[in-house]
Parts: sequence; structure tokens; C-alpha cells
Amino acid sequence: MWPYIIKVAVSAVVIVAVSELAKRSSLWAALLASLPLTSLLAFIWLHLDTGESEPVAALAQSIVWLVLPSLVLFIALPLLLRAGWGFWVSLAIAGAATAAAYLAMVWVLRRVGVHV
Repeated sequence: MWPYIIKVAVSAVVIVAVSELAKRSSLWAALLASLPLTSLLAFIWLHLDTGESEPVAALAQSIVWLVLPSLVLFIALPLLLRAGWGFWVSLAIAGAATAAAYLAMVWVLRRVGVHV
């Protein structure tokens, strides 16, 4: 039980740090948020749980392919907000577009023989 509590606590600290830092400086919050902290934490937790390198390598390789569709969110959200759309509507549209981009990427990858 303690390993899960530690995982949740460390992960929560990172999220809270980004949101609190964003109140003071969007630049520094963006820098912290853009670091692959989630991936790094996942690599660490996976390695500690399995003691093996291959699952970490497979996860890292899959993440590479799925970074591309995640960019849809960061392009669509500010465009919608600056066009005058409300926050929640913009977030929903950008989220749906990102989900569609993920599905499209997975479909394309499977068609070319890359398994994520």
C-alpha cells in the first residue's frame, strides 16, 4: 500500500507545483509542465515495480509516437480561447480533437506495422 501512496503523493506534488507556479509565472509553469515529468515518474515507478529495462524502453518508444497527437491540445486550446470561446467549451473541443488525433495516430501506426 505504501508504494501507491508514495506514487500518488509525488505525482500530486508535481501537479500542484505547476498550477501554483502558473499563478505567478506562465513561463516557469510552462517550463515545468513541458518537462516530461509524468514520463520520468512513470519510467521510475515501472522500473522499481518490475526491475526490468525492456518495459521502460517499450513505454518510452510508445510515448514518442503519441507526443505528436498530444500537440493538438496545445494548438487548439489557445486558438479557441483567443477566438472568444468559453474556457469549458474550448477545453471540451480541444480535448475531443486531441482524442480524435490519438485515435488517428494509433490507426496509422497499426497500418504501418508499429505497435504501441
